[in-house]
Amino acid sequence: MAKARGLRGDFRSPKVYVRDSGIVHALLGLENREAVLGHPVAGASWEGFVLENLLLAAPERAKPSFYRTAVGAEIDLVLELPGGELWAIEIKRGLTPKLDRGFHHAREDLRPHRSFVVYSGEERYAKEQGIEVFGLRDLVRMLAAGWDGARRVGPHSPLHRILFPP
Repeated sequence: MAKARGLRGDFRSPKVYVRDSGIVHALLGLENREAVLGHPVAGASWEGFVLENLLLAAPERAKPSFYRTAVGAEIDLVLELPGGELWAIEIKRGLTPKLDRGFHHAREDLRPHRSFVVYSGEERYAKEQGIEVFGLRDLVRMLAAGWDGARRVGPHSPLHRILFPP
């Protein structure tokens, strides 16, 4: 585990996510969108789906981690990009993302270069205190283009489905 910049002994650490939401849905017998959205696993499934796609778009040497303090301040994805730039990414399912105080406290500890909220909508807009809100597709595009614009994404990859929907 890497020591964070916080002064209270906080740590960035791994967190277990199931990144293949299709497997989760199949194991739970969730056969359609309505079944998924009505199940308690919907939020965790969305987090795993977002993480999978962001990590596919991230540069090869990016270091992902989860950040949580002993008092509960947390960030879903801390992405350390090549060159040391730090991104704080909070994942929210729904069309009106609300941030907890813990996210703001964690940002104060880490002092990331950029902070994002990824939500299930499509609009991109600025939120308070330098936080940018993105739909998943736009943040994936920005991450992929900003770090490896020449990368070719195969037609069967999950990233291809986000970047080039049918």
